Parts: sequence; C-alpha cells; structure tokens
Amino acid sequence: MAEETRYITCVLCEASCGLEVKVDGPTVVSIRGHKQDPLSRGHICPKAIALQDIHTDPDRLRTPVRRVGAPGTDATWEPIGWDEAFDLVAERIVEVQAEHGADAVAAYLGNPNVHSLGALTHGVNLVRTIKSRNTFSATSVDQLPHHLNAMLLYGHQFLLPVPDIDRTQLLVLIGNNPMASNGSMMTVPDFPGRLRELKARGGRLVVLDPRRTETAKVADAHHFIRPGTDAYVLLAILNVLTSEGLTKPAEYVRGLAEVAAAVAPFTPERAETMSGMPAADIIALARQIAGAESAAVHGRMGVSTQEHGAICQWAVQCINALTGNLDRPGGTMFTTPAIDLIGKRMLGPGHLGAWSSRVRGLPEFGGELPVSVLAEEISTPGDGQIKALVCLAGNPVSSTPAGDDLGDALAGLDFMVAIDFYITETSRYADVILPPTGPLERDHYDLVFHLLAVRNTARWSSALFDKPKEARHDWEIAKELALRIITLREKRAFADAQGLSGLATATAATVKDLPKTIETQARFRSTPKQQVDLLLEALSTGLSVKKLAETPGGADLGPLERRLPERLYTEDKLVHLDQPLILDALTVLDATKTPATGTSDDLLLIGRRAQRDNNSWLHNVPRLTSGKPRHRLFINPADAADRAINDGDVVNLTSASGKVSIDCQVTDDVMPGVVCLPHGYGHGKADGIRLEHAKTLAGVSFNELSDPQRTEAITGNAILNGIPVGVSRAD
Repeated sequence: MAEETRYITCVLCEASCGLEVKVDGPTVVSIRGHKQDPLSRGHICPKAIALQDIHTDPDRLRTPVRRVGAPGTDATWEPIGWDEAFDLVAERIVEVQAEHGADAVAAYLGNPNVHSLGALTHGVNLVRTIKSRNTFSATSVDQLPHHLNAMLLYGHQFLLPVPDIDRTQLLVLIGNNPMASNGSMMTVPDFPGRLRELKARGGRLVVLDPRRTETAKVADAHHFIRPGTDAYVLLAILNVLTSEGLTKPAEYVRGLAEVAAAVAPFTPERAETMSGMPAADIIALARQIAGAESAAVHGRMGVSTQEHGAICQWAVQCINALTGNLDRPGGTMFTTPAIDLIGKRMLGPGHLGAWSSRVRGLPEFGGELPVSVLAEEISTPGDGQIKALVCLAGNPVSSTPAGDDLGDALAGLDFMVAIDFYITETSRYADVILPPTGPLERDHYDLVFHLLAVRNTARWSSALFDKPKEARHDWEIAKELALRIITLREKRAFADAQGLSGLATATAATVKDLPKTIETQARFRSTPKQQVDLLLEALSTGLSVKKLAETPGGADLGPLERRLPERLYTEDKLVHLDQPLILDALTVLDATKTPATGTSDDLLLIGRRAQRDNNSWLHNVPRLTSGKPRHRLFINPADAADRAINDGDVVNLTSASGKVSIDCQVTDDVMPGVVCLPHGYGHGKADGIRLEHAKTLAGVSFNELSDPQRTEAITGNAILNGIPVGVSRAD
C-alpha cells in the first residue's frame, strides 16, 4: 500500500499535541509534531513517538481474561469470550449489590479516562449506572484544591482560569514543571517555544519550588521553598499587596477588606521563617506581580498535594484577582471551548460534604470520596463495606497512598473487574480484565482539555487504524456492562416480586432481552462521534466532526477572551474572595507555629516527573526507558555528607507508613532538607511487565512512604509532598 499521511491527537498527557503520522498499511512509518496545529504548533515529546510501541506491544491485552487462582504474582490468566465476560461481570455486580446494598460496589476512575472520548461519554455513565456513593478517582490524588476553589469563587468546579501565556509579561509558577509535563491543569503544549516568545517580548518567568526543576533551570528567577510551606509565602504576597495598597480588583470582585484582615498575620518575615524564602524576595515578587503590565500566577502539584492545598489555591486566585490580572489578557483567563460542557450544564457545578466516608468521615466532593479512604472502606467490616470494585483505566495500587495496603485490601474483595489493556499492580487483583482498544484505534475529541487550553481550538482525531474484529472500544465495554446490569436488576426485581429466589430468571439475560425503553436511552444509544457532532451542532459553532476531520490540526478559534462576569456561575455574578471555609482554615493555620516536619533528623520528601514518564505506565517501552535511570533519589550534598552518603549509594527511606531502599544521586538541584523521588515506579510485583528492563524498573513505589491517614485539611486530597522521612545509608 502507498504511504499515507494522517493527522491525529496524542492522548498520553494534558498537552494533547497534534501529530503528523505517516503510515504504510498497518505500519507506522513516522510520528512528528504537526507544525500547522494552532495549539501545539509542531511540538512533540518522546511519549508521542511511543504511541506506536503501545499499539504493537505484545504485553497489551487484546481479549478478555479471567484470573485462575488467588490474586497475586502466582495467578494465571485464561482468555474468555466477550459475552461470557460481560455476563459474568454484570451478574457478580448485581449479586453483590443485592446482598450487601448499592454502596458495596465501588468504582475507581484513573487518569486515562479523561484522555479518552469514549470513557467520558460512556464510562462515566457506567459508573452512574452502578449507583454507588463509593466512587473514587485520580482527582483526589492531586487536584481537588483546584476544583474546590473554582466552585467557591466562580460557581463551578470546572471554571479553572489558566495563564494567558502567549501574552503575559510575568509568569509565576509554584510547584509547577511544564518543561517536563507540558502543563497540568493548563494545557500548554510547546511550553519551551512559548517561553522563548515570552522572553523575546521582554517578559519574565519566576519559579518557586524545592527543586531546581527543568522549568526552574530556564527561569529568570528560581526561589527554593521548603515543602508544605507554600501557603505562608502566598499569604505573605497577599499581605504585601493589601498592606501597601497595590490592589486593583475588577468591580465584580468582593471581599477585599476581609482578605486583608485574614492575611495580616502572615507577614513576609513569618513566611521566611517557615519557608526559607527570604522576606525581601517575597516583598519584591509581590511588587513585581502588582506592577507588571500583565502577570499570571499558577500553582500545581506542589501546592495541591500538601496539608494546606486549598489555602494555597485560594491564595493563588486571590493574587490574580486583587492585582487585576483575573480575566485580563496576559493574566489568567477562561477558555471559550467549541463544546462548552459547563454552559450546557453537562458537568455539575460541584458540592462538598453531601455525604462522608463510612470509616473516617472524610467528605465527598462532586460525588466522589477521597481515594485515601479506599483501602479502609474495603477492609473495615460493617454495614456499607465495599465488597466489589470496578476499576476503569486506573492503577491506584501504584498511584495512591500506601499502595501495598490497598493491594492487600483488593485481594480480599468478593469480586473485581478492571477495564484495562495491561496487567498492572492493580488489575492483577481483578477476577476479570476487559481490555479496550489502544490509542491509535479510536476516535478522539478533547472534551476536557479544551476547557484548560491556553488557546481556543477544536480538533477531531479519527482513529489511525481500524479496530481488530474481536476488539471492543472502551465505550462499547461500558455500554454492554451498563445495559446488562440494568437488565439483570429488572429481572431480579421481577423475580423477587414473584417470590422467586436468586437470579434464576436473570442469568440467561442478554442485551437482546432489553426493553426498548432502555435500549433507546440517550446516554447509551449514540456513539461518541455522534455525541460530539450533536454537541457541536447544538452549540451553533458552525463546526462539525466532518469539517474538523477535513481540517488538519482542527479549527483555530483564537486567543483567550474576556469572559467575566458573564461566565460566572455564582448566584449574584460576583467573585466573593471572603469564603468562610477558607477564612476559618486561615485562623487554624495562624495558630500553627511550626510546620509538620517530623523529627529534627527528618528530611522532607517530594515527588517529581520526567518528560518520558507517564505516571505509572509506559515504563515497559524500550525507547522511553533507555538512557540514565530516572528512578534515583535526589539528595542535597550537605544532607548526604551529614549521613555519610555518597553518590550512587543505596539508601533506606523510612516514613511513618513505610520503608523502601533505593540508590541515590547527590545533587544541589534539591534544597537542603529535601529529598526527591519520582512517582509511578515499583513494577516488580506486577505480572505482564517485561522485566528485561530491570535497570529502569528497579525503582520503588513513592506511595509506600505516603500515609493515607494524612490528607489535605479541607478536601481530603492525598498529601504527597513534604513527607517526613528518615534517610540512612543501607548496609
């Protein structure tokens, strides 16, 4: 066959880069960045090139498998047919809920779900069909403070302002490393190119981080800051702005006096004592933000995954609002997506504490409980105990606190199903694994990341290859399971009404038995492609899937535009900064004289990511795992010398919740008192991962050191930064 050029979207991270792919029949010849793409502008990272490796990976599951034997590394797997698998899963879910109640079946949604159109259109509705309050997702690992403040300040959990990086004069990033991530909670592909443009127009980049990250190394200024103390610095910046009269909020912003009173105790001098950042530098930065022609402050992982994450994200929003940089070109702005899920009210505005977890009483947010309580909700007996789990494209054993404990809990479930195309640290505990098609075999439209992009665009990506005859897309898997669950429930209800026992009348049910009223439900009757087309038409965009498919790179809808106050979903169309929930938390923080840093001998552990990593997967792709090992612990030379540790030594890390051993790298890229370990490693216990890459898989799981009992004070988000650890050279 003749070589053909196709244009698709990379679905491996939030950057959502446009790709130019040359194919020859079933073979990928090359993958390059698409230079005419209006958002990514030709940018590409190594992960995108690895899409072809995922497509051909012999470890990837392509048919359903059923576990034989007890869960664990000794288990074996046998293939089963799709119909048999669907019936088995539906029957077990209905049985467990009939015996123990609706909440006995939990659901966990991993990060890949937001990178899959079908998972968003149908997978979420599968979870709704399960009808359990025990729903969890990766959201509570690293981003709940963002959503809480969006709900409180702007009236909707997904109204998340992003830096207008293409026009700003001052970009301030806190715990944020887009040189490695290409943006997180902001879709900013080609960050290196955009940074060069920022500097070319006389702008500056300032980074606050305990590590000299890839982004910090190219910044105009980098300030070390002790992990877990960002709140003091951010509040001190607000203190300077309010006490020196440097505020100029828009007329729709309220609560300035209350904010000024609340931050009065948080002086730059106090922040220096707590954080290590000099008071003079804090004062200078506050004045720079206030005096810049335009400025955008953005905080990410480093400030969300700590005890005071909600305060940090509130303070970030206040800084932007009080300096007049909210909804201002070059400041932080809201997107105008072609498919406006917020405007069409297809995404709920959010709520906090409508119910709480059974054991510890942590609040739900937006219908989900914090994942830090998942293990205890499985292992603690009593009414409402989780007995079964539906895991959709997630690996919480690797990515959530105390993963080994969660693995032990999963082993005790009555039933578990995983929708995943790998046998992972988590899916190995499943009774059945249902593998969806791979990224190159499915259509895509970014329903979520167009809400967070630094430029308004719309892009349709047709599947590069047809799916194999016996394969199923994730939306087809979700649809089949949901419809069979509904059918079995109806038949069981009928059986109970007739005085029949068990599921005798339901076990033979098939989709063909489904009542027409259910078959035609809008949420299941249409394909993802049809839903996107209908949404584009309903919003009168003048766009369609056909038009977008015929436009390589998609439609350029222009730079970010002013949207406030019309875009607000608050009742009075005002932004109220004086939120009682946050102000009460500031009172508690004011009474805290020292940060929780463990003993005087402890160091503070933080995480990191690399451009060639993708959370807990892609570590079995040779082209991504070649070169120097990336799993090593970073330790400052002074801290290493105090402990007689040399570069390359194996060290023991001990926290309140676990102990691991890992080789280390002595480097001044981390500030004194801090050690740094990447997340997503520790694959040795999982079946199906090619261990010939042992050199790069030799890392340990970061989350063996994180404690699920320690969560963010308001939202229950996991605490993954600033973990006190003892570090010593291993024998």
